Amino acid sequence: MNREQAWTLVTEWTASESLRRHMLAVEASMRAYAPRFQGDPDVWGVTGLLHDFDYERYPDVSTVGHPVVGSQVLRERGVPEDVIRGILAHAEEITGVAPETLMEKSLVAVDELTGFLIAVALVRPSKSILDVELRSIKKKWKDKLFAAPVSRQEIENAAEALGVPLDEHIQIVLDAMKANAAALGLEGQPPAGN
Repeated sequence: MNREQAWTLVTEWTASESLRRHMLAVEASMRAYAPRFQGDPDVWGVTGLLHDFDYERYPDVSTVGHPVVGSQVLRERGVPEDVIRGILAHAEEITGVAPETLMEKSLVAVDELTGFLIAVALVRPSKSILDVELRSIKKKWKDKLFAAPVSRQEIENAAEALGVPLDEHIQIVLDAMKANAAALGLEGQPPAGN
């Protein structure tokens, strides 16, 4: 499945703009990680883009919901097994598929982090990811009430499993999201009065 076909599937199955933007953020992050591990950016990107495509229709993360149903749909459409396995591995506790490859580990590592970075951007006066720096992320990281549902421990463990220091991991994902700020709806707003 190429990128255009993947995007068509995402838009067919997902109406939520925020969920689409999350998948785009994960795609961008996966494309950024692929060269680091000699991966194919297109395969890694499609895996990131499709990882939550079924979530809106099947929000129950279970063996009869996300991502199991989505993996069955992808299999029926002839999507390669490495992509399907990557998607299944991002919900190991449900699917029993542990992340083993660097692509699978990267998906787990970037998934939660993109949501955290979006939250950091949206609390800035500009609402722009372009204004976000590592130091501001680290400050919010320590505030356990900020974006409380995001498991910092899961992100830290996933970065460690990749063999990438946490600060470097955050910077890679942040840079990928900055490079795609317009598509993510995170370019920001002009200050009031302009």
